Amino acid sequence: MRTFTPQQALQLSIAAAVVTIALKTGAWWLTGSVGYLSDAAESIVNLIGASFALAMVSYARIPADDDHQYGHGKAEYFSAALEGAMIFVAAAVILYFAAERLIHPKELGHLGTGTALSIAASVVNFMVARVLLQVGRAHRSLALEADSRHLMTDVWTTAGVVVGVALASATGQGWLDPAIAGAVAINILREGWHLMHRSVGGLMDRAQDEDDVARIERVLRELAPAPCRFANLKTRVSGPARFAHVDLWVPGSWSVARAHALADEIEEAVHRCNGTRLTTHVEPIEEQPTGPSVDERAAGGRTTPTAARESR
Repeated sequence: MRTFTPQQALQLSIAAAVVTIALKTGAWWLTGSVGYLSDAAESIVNLIGASFALAMVSYARIPADDDHQYGHGKAEYFSAALEGAMIFVAAAVILYFAAERLIHPKELGHLGTGTALSIAASVVNFMVARVLLQVGRAHRSLALEADSRHLMTDVWTTAGVVVGVALASATGQGWLDPAIAGAVAINILREGWHLMHRSVGGLMDRAQDEDDVARIERVLRELAPAPCRFANLKTRVSGPARFAHVDLWVPGSWSVARAHALADEIEEAVHRCNGTRLTTHVEPIEEQPTGPSVDERAAGGRTTPTAARESR
């Protein structure tokens, strides 16, 4: 697969949103289905979300400056939060139209052509969602992963709408169409809540995942020559960037140059390991730390859940 930058992947998402809006609007226009209307409304949310995500991803990758010395990575969380909020708006619109159609039923028409248009839009969303997910994981971009999950939700939404419209047509039970639309709205709300939760967690300086913390601790253990020790490992995530801080305890007889060289070696190794920008604080080992060291907490070669919490 071609390698995309985060910005190129989001430009692809914007183009896909424009195409799917046209296809799904055509499906609604031909059939009069409120289910297809709800599907088209979600695609409008996709367009707004992808456009804002592109702006935030571009801003997040501006190098650190005097006013933002840790970079601009947290801008991506605003993108995920906005997309989550827009999902709530789309769900409210869908529920409104579904309720209106239950009260005032309408016969469906031109189902064959309308369904074909909707399925074509779903195929486009599925392909773009796969690209966004791969690029998002490669670049550790929450904005791209959020857009990918939203598109995949759209794929399942379309599948549910197609089934609902087909059942309504086959059984003559017109209420199935708005009922499926309401179920779609509830599913969209669940995805919106998930995005909002992750974005708020990022803005609150969430610690790195346990697997990432374990990798950092493994590097610390491997590079610590006896009798050196490490303690008080703390980590945080800021958009695509990863930061950590750890206390390095060395013999007081060591020269500043020797301790500094060891700290540099460790910081470079951790950065190679998972991209974390580690800061080490050097202390004389004669002043023993009050808490357990990384080695003591990871006895047996693994990080326990308790140890992972303490390291943060």
